[in-house]
Amino acid sequence: MRDILDHLVAHRSGTLVALLAAAFLEAYGDSCFQSALYRSSGASRAVAFLGGAVCLAAYGLVVNLPRWSFGRLLGLYVVLFFLLAQGIGWIRFGQMPRLPVIAGGLLIIAGGLIIAIYGN
Repeated sequence: MRDILDHLVAHRSGTLVALLAAAFLEAYGDSCFQSALYRSSGASRAVAFLGGAVCLAAYGLVVNLPRWSFGRLLGLYVVLFFLLAQGIGWIRFGQMPRLPVIAGGLLIIAGGLIIAIYGN
């Protein structure tokens, strides 16, 4: 699996795919835990906890297996995580971002772009 991820992140487009996958896995795993804690009971709670644990473990593998400088990509990752987390919150829980979240998100995007462009 490491060889596949190393090959993937050797190219910019592959790095973007890996970052998107990691951001999705982290945001979706968090949403599974939120579902387990606040929106389910019984067997569905156990399934939500298990799903969250699997997603977060997969996130850890996607981020840590490839031989890349994840710290240099952190600005872009934070932007992708923010966007995906907001989308998942809206789709799964009906939590549409309000103006303060949108304003803060614009700052996150601006900061991520500054890090991505000038941080190297």
